[in-house]
Amino acid sequence: MKAVDPRVSYVELEQWPDDGRRYELYGGEVIVVPAPVPMHQIVVHRISEILGAYAEQTGGLMLFSPIDILFSKYDVLQPDLVFFTTRRRRQIDLGSAIRVVPDLVVEVLSRSTAARDRGRKLELFERYGVPEYWILDPIARTLELLANDGGRFQTIGAYDETAPITSPTLPDLRFATTGLFRV
Repeated sequence: MKAVDPRVSYVELEQWPDDGRRYELYGGEVIVVPAPVPMHQIVVHRISEILGAYAEQTGGLMLFSPIDILFSKYDVLQPDLVFFTTRRRRQIDLGSAIRVVPDLVVEVLSRSTAARDRGRKLELFERYGVPEYWILDPIARTLELLANDGGRFQTIGAYDETAPITSPTLPDLRFATTGLFRV
């Protein structure tokens, strides 16, 4: 007898009844994504305002979770924020799950997600060629900027609230981190 594949695909996940939970797939392994805490949501809101304004100026597209990004049928993640430049935006079918690699992925750390955001999730973003990854840490009050260099993320810098940010992937995006972590 042949063993049945224990992995869950996105097609199978779509057929599950809506139970109000958010799920991610890591190689077909189902992970329940816990609801974020208020500080997480404050930071997501603030960074989304910056990226939303940039999207308006450039014709890009900024989306925030819950949104499925299908890297493969067994690797499906819900980053806190994703950004697509105009070029990649044109490849997206706005009526379907996204199967286009984002130009930028942003994760805001929470106690329940920090290890995965810096571990398995980072590895998948690298593997599938995400050009840029930001990790915002509300406790340390930092924005860590990583750029994909030949399939591996290189840390460009970890910026505190006094540092100006420029993106290697998003031309002309410049902003101050002041206020991102303010309550």
